[in-house]
Amino acid sequence: MSKLAGVDTFLGPEMKSTGEVMGIDTTFDGAVTKALLGSGLNIPEGEAVLLSIADPDKADALGLVRTLDEAGHTIYATGGTAEMIRAMGVDVIEVEKRLEGGSGRTVVDIIEDGTVSAVVNTVTGDRSTMQDGFHIRRSAVMQRIPCFTSIDTARCAVEAEGTGAGVTAGQPYNIKTLAEYLDGE
Repeated sequence: MSKLAGVDTFLGPEMKSTGEVMGIDTTFDGAVTKALLGSGLNIPEGEAVLLSIADPDKADALGLVRTLDEAGHTIYATGGTAEMIRAMGVDVIEVEKRLEGGSGRTVVDIIEDGTVSAVVNTVTGDRSTMQDGFHIRRSAVMQRIPCFTSIDTARCAVEAEGTGAGVTAGQPYNIKTLAEYLDGE
């Protein structure tokens, strides 16, 4: 997506099933970890993350926020998302949306200056929110940092960073040849 200047990185249903990598393992967590590592969508442990969650997705995001907090991530969020996070009793740093035009640093600023190492931005149909979301996602792609547009994928990425599920030789995934996976060894 970084090669397509000015194009929104949000994937519709027709593109979500089109992947660039595949993760295969004996456990779900191991397979997800491999797929995320292979696609460069891992969230660095303990690094700062920006959340801008659409209202319909906020209830689904509660587990993600808890997991991020428990894993030691610094959480930055836009206004409504920050309000939700504060209500959970979790520390959050609120940042302005790009189009609000305030005097503080905006979501685009903290992406471009390297403050955050990953972005979770779910999409809504509201026009001004879509414009902000476009700039958030575009900035993340241009900075080559992971940008998630669905809560479930973001949750998998955070959980994969330290689960240890299916551990072989200290790794959260198994290393085998394709033939070994096919033979069930």
